[in-house]
Amino acid sequence: MTARYGEPPESGRRYTLRPGAYAILPRNGAVLVTHQAEPWPEYQLPGGGIDAGESPLAALHREVFEETGWKIDAPRRLGAFRRFTYMPEYDLWAEKLCIIYAARPVRPLGAPSEPGHQAVWMDPELASELLGNPGDRDFLRRLLR
Repeated sequence: MTARYGEPPESGRRYTLRPGAYAILPRNGAVLVTHQAEPWPEYQLPGGGIDAGESPLAALHREVFEETGWKIDAPRRLGAFRRFTYMPEYDLWAEKLCIIYAARPVRPLGAPSEPGHQAVWMDPELASELLGNPGDRDFLRRLLR
């Protein structure tokens, strides 16, 4: 069974399953995260939704590039978790299935193309406190051990 983080689903509410792929990107004693300005300011693991017909790894490479501008290599699946949340940018109540990978950031290819995103290198211990959801924080802490 996949672990759940955050609030339990609300009884009677319909949730849409939203699988996504996300990356922990360590390099030279720091970790690359993204800062998303909207719908509220938040640090996140780079990644996002898997499009129809897209593999999780293809989505991971695409989303990391869109949100950070970086090319990655050698992704390794760490696990997955679920969380139930409202996504105001889509006006959607979602059951997010978050597949977490560790990968190697290879090189920047440009600025993030995703509006409102900024690539940020951060101390991993600080990131494990500031990431916006408890599942991301827990996976990062486990990788740091």
